[in-house]
Amino acid sequence: MSNENKSIHDFDVNLICEYFSSVVRQGPGSPEVTIKALNFIDNLTNESLIADIGCGTGGQTMVLAQHALGHIAGIDLFPKFIELFNLNAIKLNLQDRVKGVVGSMDNLPFQSEELDLIWSEGAIYNIGFERGLNEWRKFLKTGGYIAVSEASWFTDERPTEIDEFWQNAYSGIDTIPNKVNQMQKTGYIPVAAFILPENCWIEHFYTPQAKAQEIFLKKYEGNKTAEEFIASERHETQLYFKYKEYYGYVFYIGKKI
Repeated sequence: MSNENKSIHDFDVNLICEYFSSVVRQGPGSPEVTIKALNFIDNLTNESLIADIGCGTGGQTMVLAQHALGHIAGIDLFPKFIELFNLNAIKLNLQDRVKGVVGSMDNLPFQSEELDLIWSEGAIYNIGFERGLNEWRKFLKTGGYIAVSEASWFTDERPTEIDEFWQNAYSGIDTIPNKVNQMQKTGYIPVAAFILPENCWIEHFYTPQAKAQEIFLKKYEGNKTAEEFIASERHETQLYFKYKEYYGYVFYIGKKI
């Protein structure tokens, strides 16, 4: 495997955490897309309990909190992300309703049927889409919602280069109809599925990383691992521009039955 073809999972998690702590978003998305997905959610009140799983530093969580009623718990494995998450909540005066907690998405700190809404932007792949939908379902009240964004194929066939890249990075990637079917099979009514526009990748994810990469490489000048990591990130960006008509992120929204 060449350095540029390494998956992000091939690198030290602390290195990954440091790098992504320096950018607002840890995955593709935008405030507009977060709000669009939220518009499919009904019946939230001031007493509603929401969990943002794999919240990162909270770029999307703060948007969610500014447009949704209720209390939000952000869950992420990286303490640095949660530290920044809680600082961001304080900056926006949301600390009374929004709190980040260090935790794992495969061992969530919630009670059965405690949550009104589960949110997860670009993170469910860490546990697997179908597994996450299935295991997290028990924490939702009947009639509660789940809203996740997930890498998906837009076509049934695609060039070998991008197919092999994604099979290595995330073998759970699948077509939109198959993802919707998985949601239905795990006990949800599929409410909506929509493709994130290209600006979620370009303007909100890849472009802000350019400066972050320069700073990171300067700090770790001569560090082969750091250089390989940035090379892999740049390769991923190049592949997106080359093959973006074949794949992207899709928001899937389901209601527990």
